[in-house]
Amino acid sequence: MRNNPLREIGQVFIPVRDISASAAWYARLLGAEAPAPTHENTIVDLPTPSGPRLALDSTAPFTPDGPPRFFWWTDDLDDAGRHLGSLGIPLVTGPIDIGSVSFVQFRDPDGNLLMVCARNA
Repeated sequence: MRNNPLREIGQVFIPVRDISASAAWYARLLGAEAPAPTHENTIVDLPTPSGPRLALDSTAPFTPDGPPRFFWWTDDLDDAGRHLGSLGIPLVTGPIDIGSVSFVQFRDPDGNLLMVCARNA
């Protein structure tokens, strides 16, 4: 197998309309503190405990249509659903079992479709 220099995802970008409101929403969702916006107050880079960082970007054209831009792994999909419910975030779909994984989907305040997945035993 050829050595591929593209080895891992470094960051995921999500288009948002209001950088401050979106940063507060995502920080609450992730139980983190939102850093101050950079790049002339248009981008917030949210830290994550592992994996790619999450960048909220108010400079890109806003288009919430399409499939989820990424997903979070969880060990307990029911717990993840309860967490979303405790934040007043309704599920759009789920839980849905597709064999190897089950998932739920929900939307952020800008309408971006987001997803949480759990591996099935």
